[in-house]
Amino acid sequence: MSSLSIGGYNYMSPYSIGYAGSYMRTSQAEEASQTGKPVVNPGESKEVSPGRKSSPAECETCKNRKYQDGSDEMVSFKSAAHISPEASASRVRAHEQEHVSNAFKKAAKGGGKVLAANVTLQTAICPECGRSYVSGGQTATKIQYSNEENPYVKNRKAIDAASLIGNNVDYAA
Repeated sequence: MSSLSIGGYNYMSPYSIGYAGSYMRTSQAEEASQTGKPVVNPGESKEVSPGRKSSPAECETCKNRKYQDGSDEMVSFKSAAHISPEASASRVRAHEQEHVSNAFKKAAKGGGKVLAANVTLQTAICPECGRSYVSGGQTATKIQYSNEENPYVKNRKAIDAASLIGNNVDYAA
């Protein structure tokens, strides 16, 4: 089985085996034969929480969850990719940081200034196993560009200058 390492995470490809059969390790196969259910998330808890359909180790929903970016910027996750629930917080946070970095680059390139950059992470609970995970994120940035030729900007500066005249008077002189 071949593996691909991206960002410190190893992604295993079941298609590199050369056949469409099972690709579980021996310990997983033994465990599956004892419990009757295949282990799709090895290393997770095998206890089913009350009110849940499966345990985190057997959760198909967590195994098949994919993340995809919907913005028009060149950032990661343009095509759908799987992230484990344990790694979702750090990977989504790093992805949203790419959007913040792009905002600073855009502002510097256009002679602007970043006034605000807010990142919000959304969390959710898996309906099948009850495990919490980061379900996505949103980045909101505000960039201010100064335009000295704009007549409205010139008028605003003239009004500001007129209101400041006489505010700093030295009475001791």
